[in-house]
This record gives sequence, C-alpha cells and structure tokens, in this order.
Amino acid sequence: MPHATLLGYRLDQPSFRYRMLTLVGALEAAGWTVQLERFPSGRYGVRTWERRELLRRSNVVVLHQIKLSGIEARLFAAFPARRIFDFDDAIYVRKPRRLGEPAHDSWWRRQKFAATCRRVDVVAAGNDVLSAAAAPHARRIVTLPTALDASVYRATSATQDDPPTIAWVGNPENLVYLEILRPALARLAARHPTLRLRVICSSFPDWPEVPIEQVRWSADAEIAALAGSHIGVMPLTNDEWARGKCAFKLLQYMAASLPCVASPVGANTEAVIDGRTGFQARNASEWESALERLIDSAELRARMGAAGRAHVENRYGLQNYQSRYVELFESLVSATR
Repeated sequence: MPHATLLGYRLDQPSFRYRMLTLVGALEAAGWTVQLERFPSGRYGVRTWERRELLRRSNVVVLHQIKLSGIEARLFAAFPARRIFDFDDAIYVRKPRRLGEPAHDSWWRRQKFAATCRRVDVVAAGNDVLSAAAAPHARRIVTLPTALDASVYRATSATQDDPPTIAWVGNPENLVYLEILRPALARLAARHPTLRLRVICSSFPDWPEVPIEQVRWSADAEIAALAGSHIGVMPLTNDEWARGKCAFKLLQYMAASLPCVASPVGANTEAVIDGRTGFQARNASEWESALERLIDSAELRARMGAAGRAHVENRYGLQNYQSRYVELFESLVSATR
C-alpha cells in the first residue's frame, strides 16, 4: 500500500485545510495511507534529517507552502520519495507592508523558492500566475486551482426587502484591502441608509461612515452569513503578492449564489467573468457603479449568482481537484516502478 506524507508549517492553516486535508479521503479511497506532518519553519536541514525515517517510508511527499534552502533541498532529494511542491500564494515575495507599496522582495526568499522548484518532481501551483513564476526552475508544473465543496454552501436567501448587505470574508491581515472600497461604500451608505458591510473575520474595521456588521468567523457562521448576504467583494491592489492570490473568497461567494465585484488582479479575472458572474472594478468609480447596479436589481443579482454557482461547480469543483491530484500521485508512483 503506497504511503503519502503531507507536510505543512501549520496544519490548521486555511490553505492547508483546503488544499491538503481535502485530499486525505480521496487518497485513502484510492488505496493510499496518508500522514499529516507539521514541518517547523527555520532549522534548515535539521528538520529534514529528523524526519528521515518518515521520508524513507513515503512514496510521495508534498511540501505545502514550504521553501527549502539550496543545501536542504539537495538533502531532501536524497531520499527516494517522489516530491511535490504545492503552493497557492506568491511565497517568492512577501506581502507589502502598507497598502499601495510594492511587494517586499529578497534574494534569499527567491533563492529558496527556486531551489525547491528544482529539487522536486512536480510543482503544483494554485493558478497560472504562480505556475509562470515556477516555470524557469521546475521540471514539471501542473496548475491545480484551490477547490471547494459547493454543496456545503447555502444559496442566498436575502431579498430586495432586506437591508443591502455586502459581504467580505477573510483573515485579519487582509482587512487592509477593504480600504480600497471605503470611499465608494461611504457614498453608497449615504444614498442607501440601511446598507451594511458584513465582515466575517476575527477582527473588524472601525468606519464611522459605513455601517459594519461584525460576524466572528467560524465554519458555520461563515456559511450562514454568506447565505444572508446580497453581494460578495474582493478588492486587491495590483502588486506581485496580490497577483498570486487564488481568489478563494470569490469561490465561496459564488458557491452561495452571490454576485461578486472584484479587482481585476490575478486569479480574480478567472473567477469573476465580467458581466456574467459579477463585475470587475478598477477604481472607486467602477466599484461604486457596480455595487449600485447590484443593490438596485434583484433580477441581476439572481442571474449573476446562478451563473457564479455554475462556474464554481464546473471549474473549481472539489471532486475534479481530488481526482486530478490522486492521478498525479499515481503517476509519480508508476514512474518510480
């Protein structure tokens, strides 16, 4: 029975949950044993040597979001296991320190990213932007967009009689992107006194000019909050870090049959088909116009929400993601034999 080891810095990290934990059942159904293993950050080389027995008995090892130094990458490659480098963020740079600044770059970060790409059998990237970044260094690349199980999301039940509710879901460190929307939302709130921005997170903005509804994140709270919303939003700056994002919150909105408005950056342009599943907005004026149209028209929201749900099921369905990943594992074992 072949054995797979899935390595991550934090096993409760959202990207690990959606990209790695969702594979466990599918791999086991295909006859694999699976082990999840936390891999420490830092301690280059030592952390790999400490796991040498695990690596020796594994047929395939996945490094999720883990970059190795050049020396450690060679050590890792010395073990017989086939290796996959899986990532769904632009981890070859660092998020900008402040809104509007370029992504923080460093030789050391780039070097680790390149060394890891070179010393694995396959790079599995979350979108085409990330695949292109790996292309100069990798021997084989597959693009596997992060998927979700749309069946766990409930279609929105919000009506035209309910207060207009615009939803944003995300981690606290990404709240800064909401500042892009603040001027447009302030003007909309002045015209629509019952409008509210529903923030599903563990921290919340404090904007006196925009009513904020605070929903503390949990898996159940997230699903319920989206099901009672009218519109989903994903603003981004146009920098190297943001262009590597996989637009996952847009998939969540569309799974809940919400029309979306998003900055046309990176994978957002693949998720939001402009004029069909939502609108792409490049500046404050376009954000305001797009949101106004959706607030005013229940028919438009319903049409775009239905198209978005179908788009998620067809392109980002969990079963397709699982089957493609299991096929990748099987192909690596077959090549070894």
